[in-house]
This record gives sequence, structure tokens and C-alpha cells, in this order.
Amino acid sequence: MINSPIVEVADLNRVWVELDSRSYPIYIHKDWNILFQEAFDYLDRKKGSLKGKKIMVITDRNVHSLYHNTVVKYFREVGMEAITAVVEPGESSKSLTEAEKLYTAALKANLERSSFIAALGGGVIGDLAGFVASTYMRGIPFIQIPTSLLAQVDSSVGGKVAVNHSLAKNIIGAFYQPECVLMNTAVLAALPDREMATGMAELIKHGIIRDEAFLSWLESNKEALAERDPDMLARAVHRSCEIKTDVVVRDEREQGLRAILNFGHTIGHAIEAAAGYGIYTHGEAVSMGMVAEAHIARLLGLISASYIERISGLLADAGLPTTLPELDAGLLLEWMKHDKKNVSGQIVFVLPTAPGRVEVFRNVKEEVILKALEAALVRG
Repeated sequence: MINSPIVEVADLNRVWVELDSRSYPIYIHKDWNILFQEAFDYLDRKKGSLKGKKIMVITDRNVHSLYHNTVVKYFREVGMEAITAVVEPGESSKSLTEAEKLYTAALKANLERSSFIAALGGGVIGDLAGFVASTYMRGIPFIQIPTSLLAQVDSSVGGKVAVNHSLAKNIIGAFYQPECVLMNTAVLAALPDREMATGMAELIKHGIIRDEAFLSWLESNKEALAERDPDMLARAVHRSCEIKTDVVVRDEREQGLRAILNFGHTIGHAIEAAAGYGIYTHGEAVSMGMVAEAHIARLLGLISASYIERISGLLADAGLPTTLPELDAGLLLEWMKHDKKNVSGQIVFVLPTAPGRVEVFRNVKEEVILKALEAALVRG
């Protein structure tokens, strides 16, 4: 567990990701002007003058209509040559086929090794654009500009980039850190309720796995967060990024500690697959997965039923599902057996052991898993 400076923070507008030569800042603010000024000052110091350098802004059609013109304007004002590539929204764009189209666009635009790629959008765009950046000319600089809460507190932090294969999600990818991340919390006001909730699932997860004080803060401020109070959201995003960053810098390539970020994902990914991708958002599936995996922890004597109620209550207040859909438990178990996190044929679970603390388990018996799935179906 790490100390929570959620109330008193020296700099709410920046989180530094310390990874030696791959270190970078995350800038958090509600004003595009301030975000880009901070980013350009930093990039000027690190990369030299940006004037004359090319940048390909990769976005999807939905985000393009909202923020593209604003973002491109800032790049052009510092003398960068901005090119735009627009893909269709949704998980289907996270593919090698779409990546090849982007390589073609980069080649036609004569992007060089000193050129940049900017990912403007949610998690799909961040993963796709980051993957293209990591592989084009063996890697060129890229900037993350996440526009969803889920992307701000999860996928844009930590340097995981990937595309999907028809047989597996995120199976073709790399660890590739951005030059910087620009998070405009003002854009969260425009998110549909369902998209806001899906980001809250990962934000709440960070409190459960690493910081009980943050978990309590989320409970105390749930009304303000539900109303999208900009100051409260900025604090929540900042603390969530701090927690994930602390984990990432200790275990960049997921050899140990970083596995705790997968709480709720073993069962959550199985729900996504068994129900059919697109039925549930990632956050909805993770929310159900966290509750179900908390039931495993209870059956193993690790936590009390009251802690499950606490987790479920916070998730429900955020507009997330906490009971499992009526999917065949045996089918869910089969999907879990194919999870890429498994070790030596054993299903890997991250289970809560106390508020703000989780541990990794690899020897959970199938009958315990099935009992937990039944408990989650009945009681949530």
C-alpha cells in the first residue's frame, strides 16, 4: 500500500513516470492551452525545436469531430506539420489490417525517425497508434492524448501498446512508452454516462488494489464525482495515475508487481469473450469480474462479506453492474483457462486480502471458482 496525498498535493497537474531514459510526464488540466504549453516546453528541452517536424495525429471519426481541429491547431502553431489519419471507432480498428493502412499513410506523408505520432482518442486509438509508433521505422516518438476516462486512468499510462488477433485480444504488441501524456479533464463532461462508468471501474480498482485512503476518498466524494465536478475529477484522475505509475515504474514489463493491475480481469475478460465482444464495455466486465473475484477471496477466507458489499456498493454507485450475467459457468471457466496471464496451465487470479491490498494466486481450485461465480450471480 502507498500513502495517499489525495487531499494535499503539491502539483495536481503533473505525474512523473520515472523509467530512466524512458521517463516522461503526464500532464493533467482542464485547459488545452496549459496542457500544450507544458508539453511543448518539455519536448523542446528534450527533442530540440519542434518547428518543421512532422506529426501524424491518429484519431477516430467520433473524436475527430470533437477535438481534432483544436489539437492540430496547437501543433501547427509551434511550426509542426500536422497530418491526420482517421479510423473507424471501435475495437475492430485495433487490427494489423488497420495498422498497415496507417503505415501507408505515414510513408505517404514521409514521416521520418524524428517525426511524431499523436494518439487522440480512447483506449483503442492509444493502443493502435502506440503500436504503429513502436514499429514504424523500428520506433518513432509518440504522444498520448486520451479523451476517455478509461484511457486517462488506464491504457494511456504504462506503455502497453497492441493490436488484436482474431484468436486473442492484445496479443500482438510491445512495451513502448510515450514522450508525454496530455489529459484534459474537461473533455470528461461530454462522455456518455456508460463511457464515464467504464472508466470509473478502473479508477475504483486502483483504490482496491493499492490505496485504502483513496478508496475511502472515492466513497466520501461519490456524489461530486457522479456530477462530474471538474476539481474532484482532476484529483481522482491524478491519484489514479499516481497509483498506476507507482506500479509501472517498479515493474515495467509485468514480471511481478504489475500483475496486481489485473484484479477483476481474469473473470472480466472471460465475461467479455463468453457474452460476445461489444455486449459489455471493458469497465462493465471488469466491475463484474472484481465482485466475482472478491467472492473467491471470501471463500478462501481472505476477506469478509462486508468488504464485498463495500466494493459492490462503490461500483454500483458509479453506474456499473455488480452481478454476473446468466452465462454458463463452465464456459466462463474455459475462457479463463485460455487467459494469457496463466502460468503452467494454472489460472492466475489477483485477489483482495484487505482494503487497499491484493495478492496473486495460482492454485485456486475449480470448485471454488464455480462457487464464487454462483455467489456473484445470486448476490452480486
